[in-house]
Amino acid sequence: MAIATTSFEQEIKTDSLPAYIKNPGIPAFTILATDSSNFAKQNLPANRPVVIIYFSPDCGHCQFEAKQIVQHINDFKNTFFVWVSFHPLEQIKEFGKIYGLDKLDNMKLGRDLKYYLPSFYKVTQTPFMAIYNAKGVFAKEFRAGATADELKAELK
Repeated sequence: MAIATTSFEQEIKTDSLPAYIKNPGIPAFTILATDSSNFAKQNLPANRPVVIIYFSPDCGHCQFEAKQIVQHINDFKNTFFVWVSFHPLEQIKEFGKIYGLDKLDNMKLGRDLKYYLPSFYKVTQTPFMAIYNAKGVFAKEFRAGATADELKAELK
């Protein structure tokens, strides 16, 4: 015998879904970029996959992630990366310099002053990665980073 769910129970199930699942488009974020300008969703290049990486400059796994992406940058030429942290802007700038992210046209680094993205994605550890296809629709998350191969496979 099947038990029918009430609209209230259905509403609770829907409300417990994370925001990025309920709203699978790229979130309306604004970050303070390393050049002290604002960078927002509207500034993303059109018709390209986007990877949002929430990171910590002093996180060993985040450092490894940066090295992996830069080592395989030819595989990611069509992908735009947004590296976001809540750490001080100077630390984010230094991270970008150390790993050469600041010299790549398909990278943007910045500070999430409102702590919006970690709340939106319910980030529990870094690096957290959210992948969006070229149409701006959520495709996959990696809650503890991804290897270059895993990232390439998802971006195909």
